[in-house]
Amino acid sequence: MRDRIDFTPYRRSAIGFDRLFDVLEGAARANGTVTDNYPPFDIERQGEDAYRITLAVAGFKQDEIELTAQQNLLVVTAKKADAEEGRNFVHRGIALRAFERRFELADYVQVRGASLADGLLTIDLVREIPEAMKPRKVAIGGTQPALEIVAEEKAAA
Repeated sequence: MRDRIDFTPYRRSAIGFDRLFDVLEGAARANGTVTDNYPPFDIERQGEDAYRITLAVAGFKQDEIELTAQQNLLVVTAKKADAEEGRNFVHRGIALRAFERRFELADYVQVRGASLADGLLTIDLVREIPEAMKPRKVAIGGTQPALEIVAEEKAAA
């Protein structure tokens, strides 16, 4: 049985999908390892281009949680500030261990906001495609070269 999927043939014919193949290869590598499922989370679609991530972070205060949004990556980290000295637990079922949870974001997905209520951290995301990247119709010209058409469009704008 093969341990690794080789995406090389696809990389040659799929231009601009390098990031997608990197994510797939990373998932294939992690498939055989133990993954940490703490804290549990939900991802829901709020609309065509809106999403919400909800993490169960019971026991953590707002100032103990940090969100970092980078290009195509959202990192949620938390660390308990104090050790709760002087308390004598008979049973400790609420996990208060430090964690780091990473979410791969698609292109043009941005974090709109976050809130913490009732032990749930809610992160709202929206996908905003720039006007220059949206599909547009291209007119088929007659004898005029394509470079001249682009120059004329810029001059008209």
